[in-house]
Amino acid sequence: MVSRAEPSLSGRWWWSIDRLILSALVALMVSGVVLLMAGGPPVSERLGLSTFHFVNRQAVYLLVALTVVIAVSFMTPRQVRRSALLLFVVSLAMVVATLYLGVEVKGARRWLTLGPLGSVQPSEFIKPAFVILAAWAFAEGTRRPDLPGTIMAFLLLPLTIVPLVLQPDFGQTMLITLVWAGLFFVAGLHWFWVLGLGGAGAFGILVAYQLVPHVRARIERFMDKGSGDTFQIDTALESFAQGGWLGKGPGEGTVKRILPDAHTDFIFAVTAEEFGIIVCIALVMLFALIVLRALFVAQKAEDPFVRLATTGLSLLFGIQAAINMMVNLHMMPAKGMTLPFISYGGSSLISLAIGTGFLLALTRKRPRAVDLGAFRR
Repeated sequence: MVSRAEPSLSGRWWWSIDRLILSALVALMVSGVVLLMAGGPPVSERLGLSTFHFVNRQAVYLLVALTVVIAVSFMTPRQVRRSALLLFVVSLAMVVATLYLGVEVKGARRWLTLGPLGSVQPSEFIKPAFVILAAWAFAEGTRRPDLPGTIMAFLLLPLTIVPLVLQPDFGQTMLITLVWAGLFFVAGLHWFWVLGLGGAGAFGILVAYQLVPHVRARIERFMDKGSGDTFQIDTALESFAQGGWLGKGPGEGTVKRILPDAHTDFIFAVTAEEFGIIVCIALVMLFALIVLRALFVAQKAEDPFVRLATTGLSLLFGIQAAINMMVNLHMMPAKGMTLPFISYGGSSLISLAIGTGFLLALTRKRPRAVDLGAFRR
């Protein structure tokens, strides 16, 4: 154990970090490797790869992700803001580049090939950076009325989501917009604007339904199973029924052998069949623990930026997890959203590591005088 009197950087970090959130994140990462051992091998075999191809790659990604989480958590709030600004500019440029140079998959250009680094999904990295910048803008608008912080926060949303809509990537667009609306509400702006934003969001969904064929198809399949192919959703629901409360046991599932996205979008359904609904509930509780703990810390924060940024990052993490699980349970149309630290995916894992690293950095305990002095500087 590290002594509280330890003057080293690592000692100060250990006694200031929120160990409850850190422990829950590590538990999710370990669970991700275990659960991917159920969903990954069948997909690997169908693709002609080695049996544990996805499991081995996920383990490497998770080691990198854990390193990123810890490294980023050492940052001060000022460093978080600066890093987010740099990350946002680079990610936005890469998102725009996908429109011209991206690899087309299922009718969308969301991936860039970066030589030996392989394929990267830039939209994943723009999410945590966007949350920090939006929180910064809202906080400055609240703290200093002479600055156009609120106007900048308003302009930041279309600047971010327009390139995503053009890809098109409506799942990430919806996620970013929901988090932005949450920040808008927490910043204390009038209910009139909140209702207006809700109406604008509903109008946007209507326009997408009318103009984008695959969005219309997904909504119609969700509303009426007879309107199209609902194989993945039907199979996912079947896995919950077959698994029951305790599951069939590790390696005994059958649904994963026919689900195309058993290792990514539908890993939650595979978990239900093999490990049971009880394990699924335990996963939900882990996600809820992280979100509620972060919101509790945010509520006590005195600085507006820390309060808003912590709230936004916890909403980003929780809403993404909720969307994935709701799709698996056929509670909303398919969105192609990963389950944080559980689903396979390098871009998603590193993006989540940056976001949760920011979260840990902002929730660290700091002397009040130091905090206020740092923000004044």
